[in-house]
Amino acid sequence: MSSPVFTPQPHNPGRQPSLQGVALDMDGLLFETESLYWQVGQRVLQRRGHQFCSQLQQRMMGRVGVAAMQQMVDFHALGDDPQQLLVESEQIYHELIADGPEPMPGMEELIELLQRLAIPFGIATSSRRKFALQILQPQSWFDSLAFLLTGDDVTHGKPHPEIYNRAAERLGIAPSQMLVLEDSGNGSAAAVAAGAVVIAVPNACTNEHSFESVFAIAHSLRDPIIRQTLGIEVSGAGANS
Repeated sequence: MSSPVFTPQPHNPGRQPSLQGVALDMDGLLFETESLYWQVGQRVLQRRGHQFCSQLQQRMMGRVGVAAMQQMVDFHALGDDPQQLLVESEQIYHELIADGPEPMPGMEELIELLQRLAIPFGIATSSRRKFALQILQPQSWFDSLAFLLTGDDVTHGKPHPEIYNRAAERLGIAPSQMLVLEDSGNGSAAAVAAGAVVIAVPNACTNEHSFESVFAIAHSLRDPIIRQTLGIEVSGAGANS
């Protein structure tokens, strides 16, 4: 028998959680939308003589609607109304996702795995519901979702735990029985604060974020640590199958 093809890197190696459901972020985790948000921010700010940057992106990430725009206003001391900035940004974003964003590597395999194992799963995204539906409804697995929570469904955006507390309620389980996959520091912090088991899956835009207190950090949605955390034995040549 060949040697295992990976070495799991859980932050809590002595803990094997008992999971009954999964909550998935959408932007930057399932779909490559972070670059689109960057384009939106760049267009909005260039019209005002400024440049979008990673520091501002991190401050905005996970926040909902006007609260995200307020970060932009504060960062650049803009004289604009955050609500008007939101309308402008949403018009640009709607155009950018018209053809559908690209799925992140391993997204389809992960969804197929959850379906095959009959593990209830849903989406917890800071995006507006209209944009989440624009992206998700064309997916063949849309009707398999146990819930869809969006920025329109919460009062407090990430890193506040509200959306993940609501996700656990929708699944009918305790947060400690829920696996959350997140790509950002704010999103991971929200899930950790809710008491969920959190695996961070950073992307090119978030790999420098802080992922304090997460259960593990995965290289991608294909990382075997996700399957292992779900209780699936991963070893030898079958680790990536």
